[in-house]
Amino acid sequence: MRRLLGSLNYALIPADKAPPRLYVFRDARGAATRRIEAPLGHDPRGRRIEDELIVRLGRDGEESIEELARRLGATIVARSDEVGAYRLKFADAAAAARARRQLEDEHGAARLDPNYLVERPDAAGASLPLTGPGLNLKARPTAAGEGVVVAVVDTAVQGDAAGISEFLLSGVSVAGPASLPGEELAHGTSMAATFLRGLSELAADPEGTSVRVLPVDVYGDRPSATTFDIALGIHAAIRGGADIVNLSLGGHEESPFLRDLIRSGREQGVVFLAAAGNEPVTAPTFPAAYPEVIAVTALNRRGEVAPYANYGDFVDVGAPGVSYVSFWGQPYVVVGTSPATANASALAAAIAASSSKRGAELEAEIRRALAVNPADLAPATPAHP
Repeated sequence: MRRLLGSLNYALIPADKAPPRLYVFRDARGAATRRIEAPLGHDPRGRRIEDELIVRLGRDGEESIEELARRLGATIVARSDEVGAYRLKFADAAAAARARRQLEDEHGAARLDPNYLVERPDAAGASLPLTGPGLNLKARPTAAGEGVVVAVVDTAVQGDAAGISEFLLSGVSVAGPASLPGEELAHGTSMAATFLRGLSELAADPEGTSVRVLPVDVYGDRPSATTFDIALGIHAAIRGGADIVNLSLGGHEESPFLRDLIRSGREQGVVFLAAAGNEPVTAPTFPAAYPEVIAVTALNRRGEVAPYANYGDFVDVGAPGVSYVSFWGQPYVVVGTSPATANASALAAAIAASSSKRGAELEAEIRRALAVNPADLAPATPAHP
């Protein structure tokens, strides 16, 4: 069913003395009466923004970004002076291409990168007509600098609605304010809740956990983020003290700017985990496919690669691809490599909280504990009745 429906959500609801009813929907089961169609050929994942460039200036550059933009006829649409990176928009793709050639010919201090769209991930949560168990976890008070910090780089997180506010640090947004509909489960919320539920099954300390979640919003109210936004979100996570960064998102194209910030974070001892994708194909998904990142695919109940999950040789580990979370007291089932990544992050946090393992040692432990045999990197064939 997951292979058939792709990113759409579904719920198979039992009926008394009648066949079960199948609801197919995008956000909430109540919207299943509306027809949903994907435009033919539409795939915004990894789509290059042709009229933009990411420009990184060297610290010893004589020309300011304002002077450079004015000279090139560009507009600065986003900036990070701290990172030294700027997002420039041009009149059209041809103007961007001319500016790129001009800067490359000058052999100056500027570094150039394309900017790509990364589609806002669906929550992938189907509402269930039953009452589920609560979150058997409590937050232990910690002093500043104590405990384990896990950054969820994603959409905004609805802490009150999911009943997880006590575990959340003050959120960071690199994409402006987000006005999430209160009745719709957001992807970031489902990932934070999945992570905490996974942690609750691994951490049995009656005194509670010192693990905290740092929400980093890279989408705001927009349908897509860019690789520039995600890179700045990762930088914000590192600045916020993250020990582990959960990236339940991805695209098809490589971004040197994004990888450089991940590489810098890893050198500082941060562990990165990212979703392999739900297509299922062997083509790499980024940032999961970077060697500095633990690429997570989804496993079914038998420990096999799930039929909807990517399974290329870039995949490092596998984790359960199903989670149950609560949203306004209603249980939801969440499916995909996104919750698999959150479950793997939960194991990393549990190990870090109960030991002194951090950085490379923690990363090696996760790669060992959740390793997928290369011979098993093929999706399980759905059983036929």
